[in-house]
Amino acid sequence: MTVKLERKKRAERWQKALTQKPNFPARRAVLLVGLSVAFSAVLASAFYRQVLETDFLKHEGELRSVREREIPARRGMVMDRHGEPLAISTAVATLSIDPRSLLERPQAIEPLAQSLELDPTELKQRLEHYREKAFMYLRRRVEPRLVDAAEEVVRRYDVQGFGVETEYRRFYPGGEVFAHVLGFTDIDDQGQEGIELAYDQQLRAIPGKRRVIQDGRGRVVEEIEQIRAPRHGEDLLLSLDRRLQFLAYRELKRAVSQHQAVGGTAVLLDVDTGEVLAAASQPSFNPNAPRSELAAQRRNRVFTDLFEPGSTVKPLVIAMAMENGVINPGTAVDTGPGFLQVGRNRVRDVHNYGLLNATSVLTKSSNVGIVKIARQMDRALLWQLYDRVGFGQAVHWVGDEQPFPGTGSGFLPNFEGWSEFEHATLAFGYGLNVTTMQLASAYGVLAGDGVLRPVTLLRRDRGGEAQRVFSPRTMRDVRAMMETVVSPEGTARRAAVTGYRVAGKTGTAKKAGPHGYVDGRYQAVFAGMAPASAPRFVMVVMIDEPGGKQYYGGLVAAPVFAKVMEMALRLYNVPPDDPAASLLLTAGADSPAGAPR
Repeated sequence: MTVKLERKKRAERWQKALTQKPNFPARRAVLLVGLSVAFSAVLASAFYRQVLETDFLKHEGELRSVREREIPARRGMVMDRHGEPLAISTAVATLSIDPRSLLERPQAIEPLAQSLELDPTELKQRLEHYREKAFMYLRRRVEPRLVDAAEEVVRRYDVQGFGVETEYRRFYPGGEVFAHVLGFTDIDDQGQEGIELAYDQQLRAIPGKRRVIQDGRGRVVEEIEQIRAPRHGEDLLLSLDRRLQFLAYRELKRAVSQHQAVGGTAVLLDVDTGEVLAAASQPSFNPNAPRSELAAQRRNRVFTDLFEPGSTVKPLVIAMAMENGVINPGTAVDTGPGFLQVGRNRVRDVHNYGLLNATSVLTKSSNVGIVKIARQMDRALLWQLYDRVGFGQAVHWVGDEQPFPGTGSGFLPNFEGWSEFEHATLAFGYGLNVTTMQLASAYGVLAGDGVLRPVTLLRRDRGGEAQRVFSPRTMRDVRAMMETVVSPEGTARRAAVTGYRVAGKTGTAKKAGPHGYVDGRYQAVFAGMAPASAPRFVMVVMIDEPGGKQYYGGLVAAPVFAKVMEMALRLYNVPPDDPAASLLLTAGADSPAGAPR
């Protein structure tokens, strides 16, 4: 009874609640209070983030979306004296990836490696090495076809963090012809050898910087600002003539191959300015290919390799003797019986030339004759001669020009330590070492009326500060004597150039080994100038260890000189100075009289 009564009362209260009118003001008050509290919380939160945490949140946002990217800059162009490009930078693509994203899709690794011509195993190892990083280079400086193939793989497997940046790649149109002079750059476009290294600061480009907004896939959405403008490298105009360099390289390579030689060098100088018009070395290498050649192939032998100049120094000794009044072109010199006893040693000629004059000492390249002339001068005077023409010291460059990397200084012993026999051998080019460039510079003194001009690899309208070594009259007399070397009676008939008078000297020196001079190993040299009446060009050719039957300078090196010099004279419109004499020279027999030195 009591339970039923209680149920009845609850039902009545419930019915009364259902029929009672709602208290809307109270509800509105509660709702307004709730909304006010929520709105206040939002305002407080916004105030906190927009005012109190502005710098922090801005920084955090930039870390996730704002990046600084490089603006590529072009390395300076290297050109020949006529503005023909020898080293240029072309735009290429560099590919990068987020290694973490790629590791999450292992099935994409092998296709991506194949598209970029990479070893899949090697790529996997690199990804593992960079797995904690957010950036890794895939390949740098690739061809457009590889970029397209890689992008296709990335789209297919939905790989995140793939990036393509523009860089510049160095290209050398002349290939191995200019390789030793130009050198090359590394993957970061920094000079490593040759001109690229010597003038790296001038040629080097400084990339710019920009600030961008990028999305989660690393793609640029918007460029915010440029932080630093890119600075392209300065262009460089060399003294080299592309046409003459090609010809010198071709003829030198042909001679080295024909005579089975170890190597060779050739350099052509402009007498008036000291400009290097051609500088070729063998063997060579391709600067456009990946670095796989031997270090010896990259060596610019014109500037670095030392050799004993042999008989090519005899005109200099004759000039010093004439300058000091010891001899004149007609002075008699008895070379009989074909040898000369100097202490316990003998100086020999190939033949007994008997009574000669100073001119025919050069014509026949008599060692006995030149020693007798040199012994009439104090040894200090002979040392002074070599020192004044630049032997035993760094090559003199024009102004503040950068020296060529690795340039050799040669070796010239001090005269105070010379023995009697050393005094003799130094007169015909043994006992000292020079580079091809040093010898060419010294012959520039003979060609330039006694003035030593600094050499240059940059185009110059005027030569650098010159130093007088000999009087003009002595030089004219010596050049006339040297013309007989390229006569039918001389040792360098093959150096003749049709239409021009040529003055020069051959040299054939034995190579020294660990235990002295080695039989059968020679260095064949010819140094000369043309036209002899007023020389415009000087050229030196050296063939290292010719392996055939011919190894004399007049047979091996002189023909290279003749072919290159002929083209140089014609290209530069140098007027012939003695057509009749040159025709007579070329009409004679090929083999020189006697044995060339």
